[in-house]
Amino acid sequence: MGGGRERGVGRAGAAVVAAALAVSLAACGSSGGAKGGGGGSKGGGTAPTVRLPSLKGEKLQVTAVWTGPERENFSKVLDEFEKRTGAAVDFVPSGDDMAGFVGSKIAGGGPPDVAMLQQVGVLNEFAEKGWLTPLGAGAKAQLAKNYAKGWRDLGAHKGTAYGVYFKAGNKSLVWYNAQAFDNAGVKEPKSWREFVTVAQTLAESGVEPVSVGGADGWTLTDWFENVYLSQAGPEKYDQLAQHRIKWTDPTVKRALTTLGQLFGRKDLLAGGNSGALQTDFPTSVTQTFTGGDTPKAAMVSSADFAAANIAQTKAKVGTDAKVFPFPAVGARPPVVTGGDVAVALKDSKAAQALLTFLASTDAAKIWAQAGGFISPNKELDQAAYADGVLREIAKALVAAGDDFRFDMSDQAPASFGGKPGQGEWKDLQDFLKQPKDVAGTQAQLEKDAAASFKH
Repeated sequence: MGGGRERGVGRAGAAVVAAALAVSLAACGSSGGAKGGGGGSKGGGTAPTVRLPSLKGEKLQVTAVWTGPERENFSKVLDEFEKRTGAAVDFVPSGDDMAGFVGSKIAGGGPPDVAMLQQVGVLNEFAEKGWLTPLGAGAKAQLAKNYAKGWRDLGAHKGTAYGVYFKAGNKSLVWYNAQAFDNAGVKEPKSWREFVTVAQTLAESGVEPVSVGGADGWTLTDWFENVYLSQAGPEKYDQLAQHRIKWTDPTVKRALTTLGQLFGRKDLLAGGNSGALQTDFPTSVTQTFTGGDTPKAAMVSSADFAAANIAQTKAKVGTDAKVFPFPAVGARPPVVTGGDVAVALKDSKAAQALLTFLASTDAAKIWAQAGGFISPNKELDQAAYADGVLREIAKALVAAGDDFRFDMSDQAPASFGGKPGQGEWKDLQDFLKQPKDVAGTQAQLEKDAAASFKH
């Protein structure tokens, strides 16, 4: 089936949340901040806000793509769930191909109880195949209390609620090495033209300007989506996301040509094009903030969750590592969001209890305090966030309400928008390798999209 259904996502919101984000980030200068806030959890000292059943003796398997710091922080959430319910939770990493992983487990008769999906398209596909169990009363009550309609709709399929968006991401950010910017005498760019000019000045100062994690194809979809949303506008974005216009459309040609202004300049990419294609996402972030006065790169376009990777370096978010909104390519800066949605693959009391917990402020508070995380939970006390930068990013996300655009590739069928080595991921890697071949890239994208969306 085709993914990318339009699910109550607002049509006029990019400018609203972009403005909020710009103001918030401008006002945010340090990484300090109070912990605590709404929702009982570890270290909070306040009463739990959600009741959970006793599950002593029950075993629960959860799968997600998270590794490293993200896995460690999610484990803190699962530990609290175990403490409250008595259940034993086993975390199983899925790898990047979540759809393939879950499909193989279902075929083998042993699916995990709960999966954290990254793609709206995958949720739709799983629901259509009958693999998902609808949310129970407890989880739906938490959703109604804590989530805006746009997020609730994204977790539904044909009017039935299946998912809880536990972790969100603002994908329209650029993190930069403050010392590298100071050394080159450049300031945060607000437009794409200024961005390219800043990159050129950074190159002349002796620092490779832009770190691109091209070894992970999904990072390239984020680059494209930000350029496309800002340049073509939200209506065209929605149409392309649903494949109601073709990838051979002139708006796609224009966006790829614009992106080629960066990808076509190997002197502006850390390691050049070949180096970018060999750099994975975590390295694209960490190499921007290591090396002292001579970092491998000066800036990296990445979502808020890059803060978890920056934490692996000596750089401090808010002082050494700063952030600005993705520059406006058209009239307005883009705001693209992503998220991880929890769904039940087994109809069990334990699975429903975990979904109820993940929809609560209690669970969100635990990871917010740990860092590298923002929540779409509008009732979470913003004081829970461990640093000021993420707190302001989270405020802007919640303030957007229903007005945002969800990651385009995540809305597509997994065979096009969510699998390593094929579809959009592979096609944009080929584009990074040959950025002058705009027409060839468009043709391949359309061929792959048409094959995926017709099923």
